[in-house]
Amino acid sequence: MHFHQTEYTRYLTFDIFNGHNILHGVFTRHGGVSPEPWNTLNVGLTVGDDINRVIENRERVFKTFELDNRRIFDVWQVHSNKVIRVNSIRNKKTGIEKADALITNVNGLGLFMRFADCVPIFLYDPEKKVIGITHAGWKGTVGRIASETVKKMSHEYGSRTGDIIAVIGPSICTEHYEVGAEVIKSVRDSYGTGANTFLFETASKSREKKKFDLKKANEHNLKSAGVKTIEISPICTACTPSDWYSHRGEKGKTGRFGALIALNI
Repeated sequence: MHFHQTEYTRYLTFDIFNGHNILHGVFTRHGGVSPEPWNTLNVGLTVGDDINRVIENRERVFKTFELDNRRIFDVWQVHSNKVIRVNSIRNKKTGIEKADALITNVNGLGLFMRFADCVPIFLYDPEKKVIGITHAGWKGTVGRIASETVKKMSHEYGSRTGDIIAVIGPSICTEHYEVGAEVIKSVRDSYGTGANTFLFETASKSREKKKFDLKKANEHNLKSAGVKTIEISPICTACTPSDWYSHRGEKGKTGRFGALIALNI
């Protein structure tokens, strides 16, 4: 895992992808044009920032990899477990689809998502030359969206799950992610007796509150789908708001950082 600095952007890449023909990065909040509270590289269009500033910030992200920002494919992220196969750049006339994971084997097409505590997951099959990106909040996590993405890669492109390598990127840590009864029930419904692997007591030891380990749950989801090789970022977005947007840490008044992956064959 390494940080890189360009003229504008500062972004993170992962050692597991070294030597592979892909471009990837999770972008910090630095190097954009947005003012507070979105300062500065906000790529989210739904948080109150001016659309022209967001467009400029997105262009800076794509320029980092010398990609044409018109070759972007993004979605309306809705905390689902829906996965979309991407065959071409998004047709803007047909509107934006609702989903939380994307996969493709199209060269030079930038799969792009936005985050502020939820878990970014990159996937790559070096044999079939297929990439994926996943947005996993608590709903997507208990809905096993990481597993669904792996299954979709296998179904659509013939990927063998053991060939797929994965990254779990910067996201909120267990200590900062206290959840209530609705989430606790959903975790228990999804994982059964294994739920206690991901749920931990709070300082008050209340039955109505627990701490939920999103990264560990998504690692489990990937492994249960057959993925054997996973790199996990130790970075917590809520612990380091100087680098990352955090919905929890900044009480909702913040932006969204970008994650981008593209085949570079």
